[in-house]
Amino acid sequence: MKKLMNTLYVTSEDVYLGIEGESVTIKRNDEILMRVPIHNIEAIVAFNYVGASPALMRKCCENGVSISLFQGDRFCARIVGRENGNVILRKMQYRISENEKECLDIARNMILGKVHNQRYVVERAIRDYSLRLDCDKLNNASALLKQSLSYIKNSTDLDELRGYEGEAATVYFHVFDELILQNKKDFVFNGRNKRPPLDNVNALLSFAYALLTAECAGAAYSAGLDPYVGFLHRDRPGRQSLALDIMEELRAPVADRFVLSLINKKEIDAKGFEKLESGAVVMSDSLRKSVVQKWQDAKNEQITHPFLKEKIAVGLLPYAQAMLLARYLRGDIDAYPPFFKR
Repeated sequence: MKKLMNTLYVTSEDVYLGIEGESVTIKRNDEILMRVPIHNIEAIVAFNYVGASPALMRKCCENGVSISLFQGDRFCARIVGRENGNVILRKMQYRISENEKECLDIARNMILGKVHNQRYVVERAIRDYSLRLDCDKLNNASALLKQSLSYIKNSTDLDELRGYEGEAATVYFHVFDELILQNKKDFVFNGRNKRPPLDNVNALLSFAYALLTAECAGAAYSAGLDPYVGFLHRDRPGRQSLALDIMEELRAPVADRFVLSLINKKEIDAKGFEKLESGAVVMSDSLRKSVVQKWQDAKNEQITHPFLKEKIAVGLLPYAQAMLLARYLRGDIDAYPPFFKR
């Protein structure tokens, strides 16, 4: 299993990334704010415009350290070195991506994992906080999600599958506000919105999904797959379709639960959010830094993977699923096994 390494997250707009010897440097004007040994990191993720020296890019490529660039929570570009994996695996991935039936076999399992995990989040809340929640409303949502699982299992094409996925997402997010137990005045959720997010909760969700997307893209590369060629998400220039595919089943148990934990444990407040004239809600640099640190801590939680039957860190889940997908594409296992949170 891959070792869980550190990811260097850069949230400030006015810094420049460089390299001195074996250390990545973060500078503001001519002042070095931080040095990070390059052998201690596996990726650099920048969430605002940031300059990076050609020497740093070359050094990162030589050391297998990827650089992902985002504008806010929107992915812009990724810099990587020599491709991993062999051409046979990628040719298999490309061939299957052109065959709807074979895409459906993979995508169906991914969405089964996604909806199962959404239902897990709802059921977990009922179990842990039954005296504080509208359990009738949540039990009804759980029943509808369970019904969706049977529809998904019997879906016959990708469009039908996407329709069932959308219906399940509507049910799940309809009760998501019920799962927010603290500071309801500042953290109100009236439905999922993005590009831009229009409230504090959606801003947190979008940021967490951006963090997870970057890690799923890195996982795809690590397994020798092309993160731009997916099976559920169709090809689109600049979109990391396979990274989005891998992320689907991890949204609820990793990103959504992380956001709920931040709010319900009162680890954040409304001070770091700003509502622009356009209605968009943005996060301050200081809040982003705080959330990133807590994200790094959350990645170290140990869980037992239901298929691999071994303990791994939460941060390795994208790598585990990418590895299992590669095994399926190579014909080593009979079906792609989604991650079912238990």
